[in-house]
Amino acid sequence: MSSPAPLAERLRARSIPVGVVGLGYVGLPLAALLAEAGFSVIGVDRDAARVARINAGENPIEGREPDLGELVAAAVTGGRLTATPDPGRLAAAGAVFVCVETPVDEAHRPDYSSLEAACRVVGAVLGRGALVVVESTLAPGTMNRLVIPALLASSGGRAGRDFLVGHCPERVMPGRLVRNMRTMSRVIGAASEEAAEAMTAIYSAFVTGELDVSDPLTAELVKTSENAYRDVNIAFANQVALICEQVGGDVFRVRELVNKSPGRLMLVPGAGVGGHCIPKDSWLLASSAGDGEAPVLRAARELNDLMPAHVARLVADALGVAGVPTEGARVAVLGYSYLEDSGDTRNSPTVALLAELEAMGCRAAVHDPFVPAYQGELASVLEGAVCAVLMVAHSEYRALDPAWLASIMRRAVLVDGRAVFDARALESAGFVHRRVGVGGRVGVAGVL
Repeated sequence: MSSPAPLAERLRARSIPVGVVGLGYVGLPLAALLAEAGFSVIGVDRDAARVARINAGENPIEGREPDLGELVAAAVTGGRLTATPDPGRLAAAGAVFVCVETPVDEAHRPDYSSLEAACRVVGAVLGRGALVVVESTLAPGTMNRLVIPALLASSGGRAGRDFLVGHCPERVMPGRLVRNMRTMSRVIGAASEEAAEAMTAIYSAFVTGELDVSDPLTAELVKTSENAYRDVNIAFANQVALICEQVGGDVFRVRELVNKSPGRLMLVPGAGVGGHCIPKDSWLLASSAGDGEAPVLRAARELNDLMPAHVARLVADALGVAGVPTEGARVAVLGYSYLEDSGDTRNSPTVALLAELEAMGCRAAVHDPFVPAYQGELASVLEGAVCAVLMVAHSEYRALDPAWLASIMRRAVLVDGRAVFDARALESAGFVHRRVGVGGRVGVAGVL
């Protein structure tokens, strides 16, 4: 009897099924793209309602996700994607991708309960010679410290002999999941040469960006570092914004002119940083530095986390100028997701803002066209409001006419956390307004 062909060869020939564990923002587009590339895909998720929707050819992810719905429908209709809550179905897979959340706890320590559970489940059903790739973001050292031991404990095998292991961290953002997964370069963090060959064979089937082969530790460091880098740079922009407010400057004009200097790229400040990645990945990277270390990362996280509270202070200030007490004030909050034109609410800054408003005695009403709990008529949320707070720059909000807002609201007071509204248009409509990063007490007559 002849020996089976190497795994990389079988993957290139699409002659063996592949599995995806976790069908959320990472796993579902991955599964759909693998199916489009000709693989037979087994998607595993413990959410029965999500499984049912996917098997009906529906995209369960809220918000605008170009191409994803069509890809899922085509994959299911063509018989190349099947979703199931049963991980036993993965026994036939030649490669399994783990795409579960890796959050941090209240003390900012990594919480790998879902990851460890997924690895133990996969290890228990893993076929001999199969490949396991973790796409979830990991603190440096997690592959060697947790993933491989969990796979070994449940499989009874030996990494590199009985199964192959790799880490290829995702690089996606809601609103562009399919595009990012297709076009972004990827770090192939392979634990062996055979794993590198197998990973390259499967990722090259749908990724047009570069595939940079490295080791698992380097892949862990790259992903956490790139998101921590962005977090620190946003914190710098927010710090300059706070200084501009204090001294009477305009951070957006400052940013425009700073970025004319070669080598400078100051980011946009705002009402807070949300999403699954940036608020936690700095902590994942810092967790490997030891207690009390990584002061730059910690300071950036703390400053960015303070921005919703700062927005609440702007609300109190604007209401004070308008002569409206905060106690009992109806405040219309526009946007609950963390990202414009998306329904992703993970680590949303609006959650922190609502807690601050409640502590001030305000009565908040929320609207978001992409979050089912807060959909409905915008006018009904604005009616009776003495202040509106723009937290998310959804397209619907960008198109709003300040004069219409003033006609609906009880008092024309607005706090702009995302630099959406034109100051002159607001003043022409009679608004007392505040904008994150712009100093001076701006009212109907301009700077007071």
